[in-house]
Amino acid sequence: MREETYDVVVVGGGAAGLSGALALSRARRSVLVIDGGQPRNAPAGHVHNYLTRDGASPLDLLTAGRDEVTRYGGEVIDGAVTRARRDGEIFVVTLADGRSTRARRLLVTTGLQDELPDVPGIARRWGRDVLHCPYCHGWEVRDRRIGVLATGPLAGHQAELWRQWSADVLLLTHETAPPAGEDADRLAAREIVVVEGAVTALEVVDDALTGVRLASGEVVALDALVVAPRFIARGELLAELGVTPVDVEMAGHTVGSQVPADANGATAVAGVWVAGNVADLRAQVVTAAAAGLNAGAAINADLVAEETRQAVDDYRHRARTMFEAPAWEERYQAAPAIWSGRPNAQLVAEAAGLAPGRALDVGCGEGADALWLAERGWQVTGVDISTTALERAAAHAAERGAQIAERTDWVHADLREQPPAEGAYDLVSAHFMHLPGDARRDLYARLAAAVAPGGTLLIVGHHPRDLRNRGHRMHFPGMMFTAEEIAAELDPADWDLLAVQTRPRAAAGHGGEEVTHHDAVLVARRR
Repeated sequence: MREETYDVVVVGGGAAGLSGALALSRARRSVLVIDGGQPRNAPAGHVHNYLTRDGASPLDLLTAGRDEVTRYGGEVIDGAVTRARRDGEIFVVTLADGRSTRARRLLVTTGLQDELPDVPGIARRWGRDVLHCPYCHGWEVRDRRIGVLATGPLAGHQAELWRQWSADVLLLTHETAPPAGEDADRLAAREIVVVEGAVTALEVVDDALTGVRLASGEVVALDALVVAPRFIARGELLAELGVTPVDVEMAGHTVGSQVPADANGATAVAGVWVAGNVADLRAQVVTAAAAGLNAGAAINADLVAEETRQAVDDYRHRARTMFEAPAWEERYQAAPAIWSGRPNAQLVAEAAGLAPGRALDVGCGEGADALWLAERGWQVTGVDISTTALERAAAHAAERGAQIAERTDWVHADLREQPPAEGAYDLVSAHFMHLPGDARRDLYARLAAAVAPGGTLLIVGHHPRDLRNRGHRMHFPGMMFTAEEIAAELDPADWDLLAVQTRPRAAAGHGGEEVTHHDAVLVARRR
């Protein structure tokens, strides 16, 4: 059990819990299953009606389930959970031995307890030859002498149901009134024998049920006894969280309790799910497993929705702040250098043949582009909103000698608020200046206005095609653009378009592998 918060803690390691944990582990969630080691079907020798697993022992099924969960990275531990509480948005789960863990979501699959009639011997034979579910055990006692112990008004229906598996069925009225009218006729029509009198004990010979003893002393010979227990949800753990089991009635008779939940197991308390018998007292192993799967999928979807909401908030925050001065200062101050020191490839390609003049390097960073231009005779103004970047650029210029330092001027400004002088530069170069749509259009219009007649405007950005590239580090579709979009914003009466292109460029991916980036390149000359 790790110290960090799990995505999901599953309380209960039966079919429902393991099935939910399997779905969540395969969804790449961190999952911990805590199992108290008290499976309801432990007394039974086999599991039935579980397609491809019919006849498997309950222990083998759970062992295989644990193996499958851990194969996908889920964890399973033995322990009794004594408390579950909420701490803000997180659940704290405490075990009997004092250990505790934390989870973003909680799936409770603690099952139910069979509350048996107070007849000596029933509990010891439970799951062997004292049975309750014809679909679980009917085939195994087919054509044998079966007694149905009446514990409520549904006893006649139970007898009719078991009649499907044997022609020798008896209804033991026990402490209930004998059937009358329509009910008596139904039983007689199916040749179901009604035996009146309270059952006081079970008769067992050589570890096998042979009959029941009535209060009169009479022994009724039987091979199997059917008992409808009261099904009590093991929901005590949920009480502190505000989840309470409710009574379940059939034909006006309370047959047990279960925790109310929707079709996918979500309770009325956010973040808490239930599955299996704790939520459905009629669930067999296969349906409990299905409910666990449904709950697991619903929990994952809920986590995805939460993560998406958080991601949207973070995305919008980054979109608002990532190109602002504080964010750039933080980025530059986090490392001695964040750029390679080499000029941008498209600047080299487009400016190498230009006659030197006055240049504006927009977002000059640590100065690589401005210094390359200065070395070729340009008088360069480098503008940036980061003082740290400008200090580094000035230091690099000084390292290259007085002449380069004299040809470079470093200006701290936000050109959105302090636009450059109109018609002042023979070259305006902006590389990878990505802003939200309107802000980018306004800035680029001001940059275009700063170009002198006969001067060149060079705009380079990340092409939206790079969103498909695993090596790309920016995922802000609304800030990326094509050269065609930038060209469309220039007045054709004022500009000659020299290049409107998407240019591939080799770069290193996240793992050092070579990937291809695509630059949106606009080169235009003012008339």
